[in-house]
Order: sequence, then C-alpha cells, then structure tokens
Amino acid sequence: MFTGIVTAIGTISSVEQRRDLRVTIACPYDPDSIDIGASIACSGVCLTVVDRGGEPGDAWFAVDVSQETVSKTGDDASNARSMWSEGHKLNLERALKLGDELGGHIVTGHVDAVGQVVLAREEGGSRKIAIRIGRDLAPFVAPKGSITIDGVSLTVNDVRDRNDGTCDFAVNIIPHTGEVTTLGDLTEGDRVNLEIDVLARYLKRMQALAG
Repeated sequence: MFTGIVTAIGTISSVEQRRDLRVTIACPYDPDSIDIGASIACSGVCLTVVDRGGEPGDAWFAVDVSQETVSKTGDDASNARSMWSEGHKLNLERALKLGDELGGHIVTGHVDAVGQVVLAREEGGSRKIAIRIGRDLAPFVAPKGSITIDGVSLTVNDVRDRNDGTCDFAVNIIPHTGEVTTLGDLTEGDRVNLEIDVLARYLKRMQALAG
C-alpha cells in the first residue's frame, strides 16, 4: 500500500532480459534499509526487491518486471521510449508503514491504464498537464477527485468528455512537485501510468450491481 507521495527519483542503470526483465535502479536510499522482498512503487508500479547494494545515498536495488507488467505500463519494451529502458527516470515510493502520514491518498501500485499527455504548459506559477484517457477509464475520473500519475498522487482540476467517448482531464503541477518528481519534465505526447482512486472503483461496481 502506498500514498502517492514520492520519496526519491531513481534511474534505471541496467536492464537484463531473462525470463522476465531484471531491472536495476540507482537511488539515493540507504541499501541497509531496503529489505529483500520489500515493495517499492516505481512510477506507479508496485515491484518486489530481489537484490540490493551500494552505499548510503548511492544505492541500487533490482526488481523483476514481468511481460504482463511491461505490456500494461509505458510503451513496448522494444521501444526506445519504454519506461523500462536504461537511463529512464522513475518516481520511487516505499511501502506505507503503520503510523506513517497519509499525505496523498490510498494507492495500490496497480496501473489501470496508460494515458497520453495532450497539453503541457506553464500557467501562473504552476504547470498545467492535460492527459487523454480511453472510454473505459473515463467514468472513474471526476473534478476534485484523486488520481495517481506515474506514482504521484494528484487532484483532478478539470474533466472534459469528448465525442468519441475518450476524456481529457487536467492537473496542476506545483514547482515543488515538478522538482522532486519526473512530472516537471512531461511534454506533449508522453505516456504516463495511471491508477484511479480505489474509492471510485468500488463506487462504480456498486452502481453497476444496483442496476
């Protein structure tokens, strides 16, 4: 379980094709504080640590990424823009512990869909980002609701339904968020991992059962 509050930016240092992808991620954590078997959200994807090492402030950890996960996140692994390619930066969040502050909202680390950035511009002191999603996800996004973008908990500011059933929603990235996550570097055409609010998921299911 996570909250969508990013604690570090990691960089993929190596990718090795085994039966699954073995991905090694450089990060500023203390390796002694990373347990084998621990869960770390990597740009919104909950992954299990299978190895770790390095020094405090210059650590690394390794995860195995299944083909199912690759197919549901970012672009295809054969694409140079894949989120699972060397040099790609990832938003990192370690699993929530009892007693930790719930600063964002409840996040599971299970990606629901990949959205595409259709607008990225400066607006006042913040950066406005608009993301297009498919018709399957559109009913779960509402103004002032929560959504997770590449592992970051954000508030939806605006929702605009399109004639083809797709939907564009907008969020504001304040300077602090832009500096401590990868969202400050988003440009039009980029693809992002999305996780809808778990409460919206249950409400949609209850509505469907109610007829």
